[in-house]
Formats: sequence, C-alpha cells, structure tokens
Amino acid sequence: MFWTLPTIMTWTRIVAIPLIVGVFYLPLDAPTRNLIATVMFVVFAATDWLDGFLARRLNQTSAFGAFLDPVADKFLVCASLLVLVHLDRANVFVALIIIGREIAISALREWMAQIGAGRSVAVHMLGKVKTTVQMVAIPFLLFDGMLFGVIDTGLWGTWLIWAAAVLTVWSMVYYLQKAIPEIRARTE
Repeated sequence: MFWTLPTIMTWTRIVAIPLIVGVFYLPLDAPTRNLIATVMFVVFAATDWLDGFLARRLNQTSAFGAFLDPVADKFLVCASLLVLVHLDRANVFVALIIIGREIAISALREWMAQIGAGRSVAVHMLGKVKTTVQMVAIPFLLFDGMLFGVIDTGLWGTWLIWAAAVLTVWSMVYYLQKAIPEIRARTE
C-alpha cells in the first residue's frame, strides 16, 4: 500500500519541508513570509491526524504507512526547529533536546522491537502531550507576531517550546524507565 491516499498525505509532510524552509528565502516582507510558513506548517501538520483517520476509515493501514508516519512528523518538526534556530526564534539548546530525544527514542523503539519488547515503549499520553505542545509552539514561533492584536505568538511560542523541551525530557525518562527492565530481562 505504497500509494494510498493516507500514504500520499504522509509524503506531503516530507515534501513540505523544503517548501517551508524556502518561504524564508522569498523576496517578501517578513510578516508575509511568517504567515505563509505558519499556514503551511499548520496545514501539513494537520495531515498527521487526517492520514491516520483516513487509513483506518478506508481500511488502508499498512506497515509502510505505520513506519513513514512518525518519520514524516519528526522530519517536519526537526526541520522547523532548525529554521526557528536560524531565525533566532528558538534556542539551540531547546532544539538539541527535542531533536536528540526524537533520535534516541526512535532508536530505542527500533531496538526494543528487535528484542520483542516493542510494546513496552509504545506511545504514551505523555508523549502525545509533548507533541501537542510543540505542534502549537512551532506555528506560534513561525508566525512571530501579534495574533488577533492580543496574543504575542513569539512570547507564547517561546514559553511553549521550553515547556515542550521539559516534556521531551520527561517523556524520554518515562520511556527509558519502561525499557530498562525489558532490556535487562532479555540481555542477561
């Protein structure tokens, strides 16, 4: 099921990366670039929920789709964080925490699957909350202005991305605590 509608939607998140980055090189004023990048991020990020819904609804789930979906999410988030660091809207330390955790937990999940203990590091509510917070923080930071004349998205985005970094560490500790007993049991 390589070319189903849900899988194509997942591929759009990967294709979106150079488009979002490219917006910041267009000869437009900063607020226009910020708005375009924000709208693109929100639309492409929404495909994460929609592709999963459609895959289940149309009975088009696949192992490839299950693999590609989190990869696309991580690429989109990591690329956006790098853009935000480049624009000096996100702290490099925050980006390193979030990107490092994504790499570490992906590797841990792969390893746990290989030793037959993949369920011990299945997605937990803490990870979902972390994802939600960062998926709100990133468009706020991309927009970097006043929303509806009252919400300073730069300020709120900064607070939210730091909250996402704290949740990132917390969720990583949670997953490692779940994995360590399984690792010990299977490697002794």
